[in-house]
Amino acid sequence: MHNGEKQIERPLRWAMVGGGRLSQVGYKHRIGALRDNTAFQLTAGAFDIDPERGKSFGMNLGVEEDRCYADYKTMFAEEAGREDGIEAVSIATPNGTHFAICKAALEAGLHVICEKPLFFTSEEGELIKTLAEEKGKIVGVTYGFSGAPMLLQMRAMIAQGKIGDIRIVDLQYTHGFCASEESEKHSDAQKWRVDPAVAGPSFVLGDLSTHTYYMSQLIMPEMKIERLLCDRQSFVGSRAPLEDNAYVLMHYENGAVGTMWTSSVNAGCMDGHRIRIVGSKASLEWRDSRPDELVYEVQGKPMQKLIRGMPYLDELCLAEERLGALHAEGLSEAWSNIYLKFAIAMDAKNRGDNDMLDTLIYPDIKAGTDGIRWIENCVRSADGGAVWVDFE
Repeated sequence: MHNGEKQIERPLRWAMVGGGRLSQVGYKHRIGALRDNTAFQLTAGAFDIDPERGKSFGMNLGVEEDRCYADYKTMFAEEAGREDGIEAVSIATPNGTHFAICKAALEAGLHVICEKPLFFTSEEGELIKTLAEEKGKIVGVTYGFSGAPMLLQMRAMIAQGKIGDIRIVDLQYTHGFCASEESEKHSDAQKWRVDPAVAGPSFVLGDLSTHTYYMSQLIMPEMKIERLLCDRQSFVGSRAPLEDNAYVLMHYENGAVGTMWTSSVNAGCMDGHRIRIVGSKASLEWRDSRPDELVYEVQGKPMQKLIRGMPYLDELCLAEERLGALHAEGLSEAWSNIYLKFAIAMDAKNRGDNDMLDTLIYPDIKAGTDGIRWIENCVRSADGGAVWVDFE
């Protein structure tokens, strides 16, 4: 159970690119990084494309004025010349900027935490993976939901054979907040998400389904997709060629089948993020709206509801506990868990502790590149006329 005690020798000096006053995700990053002030300390930032607004915002966060920079290139150069310069940076900017900023950060000798989807192509992912290895640095990806402890309970139970052989994987991440084009009119953040030049080759496949795809791989690390079929739609026509709704059918190497429904036009939906894994003996189901609960249904027996923080859970799950049973946890605790693991990974990399890195479960550069491949395969299938394609 996490109680705030330090797990690395000292907090890492940390900065942000983006994540400023108008950001939709910046606060989530800071909640995650700073919940355990023994992991990271915010010491610098290039928070906004508007330098004055970024400086004002950074100073209101407690960052010194001369360390609130106009742009990331200046920040990396200036911080490299300081004895107390930054050691890690989070990238919370639109998709199309991720590759250039991540590459510059690694070349400046920094560990990196980046928003998803990482980049536009898997080739870019492999280039960054190689560069990170050359520089001896960690690249993490903020699949924030994946820090929910009950996902690790699912992982443990599946590994222990509690549900038998996996047959069906049912994935969904949907909401209705973009059911009309009004969402673009009132949100700059939404505008760029439907601009291919900035967002890349997809909207909801990249913005939503990559979370759930990674979570499924976290839960079932041995399950590999053999082929898939994707059918995507732009119900709000101005978003074409990017989709606001998509269905994906999957065939796994072990013979299991799967589905993914991802959508931003599921009108009225406030509870559209769930994972159900069906085995030959039992099923497991988790919902983002009830992250403290895991439904366990054994064929022929009464349904069981497992509750976060209880001693009957696996140690893999209990190790991520923060508040104890009866006290609800949520997304902020999940982000804190993955940020703490980012810090542990960075510290282990600095010390050359490969044993730690080999056993640490967190969304790393491989997970980020796998997410890009997921998008690429889905787009390739959809653009080919919703045809089956081998998963590459």
